[in-house]
Amino acid sequence: MAFQRSSVIITGGSKGIGLSIAKVFAKNTERRLVLIARNERDLEDAKETCLIAGAKDVTIISADITNFEEISNIDFSVYNPGILINNAGSFLYKKLRETGPEEFESQFQANAMGAFHLTQSLLPVLELQDRALIVNISSVGALKGLEDSGAYSMSKHALLGYTRSLRKELMNTNIAVSAINLGQTLSTSWDNVDIDEKKLIDAEDVGRVILALSELSKRSVAEEITLMPQGGEVDPM
Repeated sequence: MAFQRSSVIITGGSKGIGLSIAKVFAKNTERRLVLIARNERDLEDAKETCLIAGAKDVTIISADITNFEEISNIDFSVYNPGILINNAGSFLYKKLRETGPEEFESQFQANAMGAFHLTQSLLPVLELQDRALIVNISSVGALKGLEDSGAYSMSKHALLGYTRSLRKELMNTNIAVSAINLGQTLSTSWDNVDIDEKKLIDAEDVGRVILALSELSKRSVAEEITLMPQGGEVDPM
């Protein structure tokens, strides 16, 4: 199947960074958008936003990507996917000494296992394309420890390790694998944090980077990209 006519699947696509990525593809391509998130009402709003932005076709799927049985029962082949953007995640702003076992496990499930579950389900479909692209939205917290969000950093270390291994495994196939290590990006993750939003990365810039990755020839792949606020880390991080 032709990559250029394939759809884009975006997890966490109902708001924040995921919705911003979807809007970039809506404005600049004719690809079908497939948005996955838990909240159906938020998904309906996101669909309308993308259609207004210029999307030709938007499909929404209400699902919990941390539930492998639920994800494995979805027939993704009907959407002709060629790009998978594992964006869904959770940010816990809490020191490790104050973090409970359930919170620690939840960060791992949301930020690492969800991407694994969806990728496992989609690999057989992506292999049918003449080219395919998997982009995992990681974090600069995967490159170092974070003093005030250690469980989050742990989970992103896991996601980045998974991405690097998947890249090696698929190197001789038609599927390119990229990680984007994001610095502080304007999203709902910062709703309860006292931070200067004007200094954060524009979430649509993340979409522009992924759009550029999708336009590379099949001879090239950007294995890892680090995207940071122009002024560096923003307080209180």
